[in-house]
Amino acid sequence: MEIRVDDLTDRVVVAFLDDHIADLRITSPPESTHTLDLDALRSPAVTVWTAWEGEKLVGCCALAALDARHAELKSMRTTPRRIRSGIASVLLTFVVDEARLRRYRRLSLETGSMDDFEPARKLYAKHGFEYCAPFGDYVDDPNSVFMTKAL
Repeated sequence: MEIRVDDLTDRVVVAFLDDHIADLRITSPPESTHTLDLDALRSPAVTVWTAWEGEKLVGCCALAALDARHAELKSMRTTPRRIRSGIASVLLTFVVDEARLRRYRRLSLETGSMDDFEPARKLYAKHGFEYCAPFGDYVDDPNSVFMTKAL
C-alpha cells in the first residue's frame, strides 16, 4: 500500500470523499455531521493522505492543526469493499506517526456514538485513544464521541 499526500484534484478521490460525506449523513443527523468538505480539506491547516493499492484508492485520512500542539484526525475512511482488512490501522498508525513528526503533543478526534461507529471507536481505543470531553469548537452532542491521545 502506498500512502501519499493528496491535493484533492483527482476525480476518483473527490468521489471517494463525496461518498464519505454521504455515508455519514445517512447515519448522523446534519447537526452532528462534522466532516470537512473539499474546500475545508484544502485548507493550509489540513493535510490529506490517500492510500492506494496499485491504481485502486483504498482509504484516506487527514490531519488538521488545531494549534501548535494539538491536531485533529479527520476524514478517516476505508473503501467499503475493504473494511476490516487492516487499511484503517495502517492509516491510523501513519497519521499518529506524522503528528509526532510535526511535534504535536496531542491528537484528538470526533466520531459517532451510534452502533455503526463502534468498530471505529474500538480501532481508536486499540491505538491508545481515550475518551475525552469535547475539544476545539465541539460541544456536547449525544451523537458524538470524543477521543484523544497524548503524543
